[in-house]
Amino acid sequence: MNIEPGLSTSNRKIDPARRRATHLFRPDGSPIDPDRIEIGPTDAAFAEWAALGLAIPNLDRMRRFRLDRTVAEINRRGYGGVLLFDPLNIRYASDSSNMHVWIAHNPARAVFVGADGHMVLWDYKRCEHLSAHLPLIGDIRSGAGLFYFVAGDRADDLAAGFAAEVADLTDAHGNGSRRIAVDKMELHGAAALAGRGLQIGSGQEVMEHARLIKSEDEIAAMRCAIATCEIAMAAMEKACAPGIAETELWAILHAENIARGGEWIETRILSSGPRTNPWFQEAGPRRLQAGDLLAFDTDLIGPYGMCCDMSRTWFVGDGEPTTEQREAYAVAHDHVMSNMDLLRPGVTFSELSHLAKPLPEAYRAQRYGVVMHGVGLCDEFPSIYYREDFIEGAFDYPLEPGMVLCVECYAGKVGGRDGVKLEDQVLITETGFENLSSYPFDARLLG
Repeated sequence: MNIEPGLSTSNRKIDPARRRATHLFRPDGSPIDPDRIEIGPTDAAFAEWAALGLAIPNLDRMRRFRLDRTVAEINRRGYGGVLLFDPLNIRYASDSSNMHVWIAHNPARAVFVGADGHMVLWDYKRCEHLSAHLPLIGDIRSGAGLFYFVAGDRADDLAAGFAAEVADLTDAHGNGSRRIAVDKMELHGAAALAGRGLQIGSGQEVMEHARLIKSEDEIAAMRCAIATCEIAMAAMEKACAPGIAETELWAILHAENIARGGEWIETRILSSGPRTNPWFQEAGPRRLQAGDLLAFDTDLIGPYGMCCDMSRTWFVGDGEPTTEQREAYAVAHDHVMSNMDLLRPGVTFSELSHLAKPLPEAYRAQRYGVVMHGVGLCDEFPSIYYREDFIEGAFDYPLEPGMVLCVECYAGKVGGRDGVKLEDQVLITETGFENLSSYPFDARLLG
């Protein structure tokens, strides 16, 4: 591994040689060292997972699986390599993590994976130490930031230098191909690559298909993250009472996730009472009232960077739900359960759109954007649309074991006071499916 000048290997705090003593490592292979550079689960998370009897992922094996999947998709499409700026694609290919949310809108990091598997990471300046413990990264550099904040009026010059590096890497590690897949990039950066004679294709397509099938270790990591999410949801439900503000309730989910080594939450979709209809309203200052519905979508990135995308709707306070509230809940619950029963290997994404149970007419106008969607490090390919929204020819692929889908429904009538959102996370198995979500539905609303 090549290290940037100024970073001495003798001063590295993460020493791969420590891996020789297995008693110094947690079950996932990370060092038992509170001063370690790696992010990861906390002691509390490991204790909770042990109490639940959950298997712990092996991080070295998971990283190798992901790199192998990436290389296979590069070669399947005849590319010489893939160039990644999307922080979640970087995370998948390398397991390198640095300021994910900031980097999502300030693309200062990049990864190149060649057709032969050679990997180069360009990190934010003077951050090379953050990934020095990752053995699959062959070279760590800096200089991929081409956006105006860091490049100013010399962006074209910086892009030319960066493109020269990428062209050299493609020539050296592209198995003779000068086609390169790029997921997202500044326009002048893409022009500089083309100026070097590289043909650019879709890196997002490469990575979405690489990420589509999960290994046993990824599923183990997802089970752990879901357990953490559901523990956080239970803390939310305990606090869900008249008088608490939506934002105060939402903060509990975030705090409980972070306390266990979770990473962030993608949205703030939580609403109560009349704010549950229409959907997609984010948590605000409104205080819950007795008789309200409280609905939310976790969109939570938990430990190991795994997404936990589940939705629940709760009745607030004592008393009994109205007929209208129970009706909407029944529609959403039946919709999720019925469409989940369609899942098995061999069924195509397109067939799911046409086989999915249609919503009752009164709820159709405000239907959710998808019937179900893939999930891994975030919401991922594919999107399974309602038949009304189906895109011909866009999703002609079959379900395979190892895929994970979120099956969901929003039920709310136009002009109605209340809406219901439900969603479960489901693994495709050799014989059908396994619902990875275990959080109970609201008994009063189910009737």
